[in-house]
This record gives sequence, structure tokens and C-alpha cells, in this order.
Amino acid sequence: MSWAENIISFYKELHPPDSIEPVQWLHPQMDDKVLSIFSQFYRKYFNDTYSRYLILGINPGRFGAGVTGVNFTAPKQLLEHCKIDHPFKNQSELSAEFIYRMILDYGGPEKFYSDYFIGSVCPLGFVLKGKNLNYYDSKELYNKIEPFIIQNLEKLLAFNVKKDVCFCIGEANNFKYLSSLNARMQWFEKIEVLPHPRFIMQYKRKKLEEYIQRYLILLKKK
Repeated sequence: MSWAENIISFYKELHPPDSIEPVQWLHPQMDDKVLSIFSQFYRKYFNDTYSRYLILGINPGRFGAGVTGVNFTAPKQLLEHCKIDHPFKNQSELSAEFIYRMILDYGGPEKFYSDYFIGSVCPLGFVLKGKNLNYYDSKELYNKIEPFIIQNLEKLLAFNVKKDVCFCIGEANNFKYLSSLNARMQWFEKIEVLPHPRFIMQYKRKKLEEYIQRYLILLKKK
């Protein structure tokens, strides 16, 4: 089965635990419009069985993957860079802006996505009182969803994934938690860490090109 069909099935068949109130799950692929656009994206760039490296972010947020279903891809980037028309409001998102600047310098979406799949440690996002929440922001939440995280990372690793190295987006808590899980589960030989795009765009924008090169130097080693 191709990467595209594996990924589409993976997100359609996610069954998150329902005992996380007052936190709500963010599962955009449950919406038929989102699933249709999401499927177009993956059938365009992942309609093959090539071996790829994983890049793992934290969990989807409301304005990027929470709208399009595609990690680190907001509606603006989906239309402008991936040439996929959609019914969403054509909004952008800081992390998506950085990632697609980097992807263009890498060689464009076709080249980049033939080498990498961008996923998340937790495949679904969280909303609390109308705001994004990260899986590690609440110890109680993390304890409830850790089996879900492990189960779905193992499903993802059953695809044609290269396991000599995984790339982790997020130098603090995401790296800490993923490293802890990897020490227990022995999924990857090593984990390389990348600074989070939102941090770069909010606090280090003057050094944007330096951070893009930092990404490219690390990713192009592979």
C-alpha cells in the first residue's frame, strides 16, 4: 500500500480516548471537507512506497493542521505552494510560513515530501477554553493519552520509515518526552532536534535565514 493510502487510513481510523474533559480533541479529518483536501495532498505527494524519514512536531494546532488536516500546512501554503484548491479561509500560520520557506529552499514540496513525512508525537491536537493545548502542558492529560501516543507512533513506524534517525521539532518539552519514549521503546537509533518554527518566527525572525540553513544542513545530511 502507498504512503498516501496508509496515511489516509491512519487518520481516518484514529480512536482517541474520550476521558480528557475539559480538554477537547482536535480531529479535523472527521470533517468530510477536510478529509477530501487532506487526501488530495497525500495522494499528490505520497502516492508511492519510498522510504522516508520522520519529522515529528508536538501536536496539531487550530490554525494550520487544525484547518487543513496537514501538519505544518495552513490554507495559504496549501494553495500557494502545494497548488491545492480548497474551501477554507485563505489564512496563514507562523509555523507553516517558516516550514514552507524551508521547503522551498530544500527544493520544493515534491522533493521535500519524497524524503520526509512531517507528523506529530500526538497525531491529534487539543483545545482548552478555545485555545491550543500541547500534550505535555498537563501531566494529567499526558498520563491519559500516553498509550494513545505510543500506539499511533508504532502504527506510523510500520510504514516504510527510516529508523536510523528521527527529527524532533521542539527543543524543550517535545524533545524531552520523545527522547524518554524512545529510550523505552527503542524506535530510533538517535533523535536530532530542531528549533520550533513558531519560536523562530516570534522571537528570532531577524535570524530567519540562519534558522532555515540550520534546518537544511541537518536535513540534507540524510
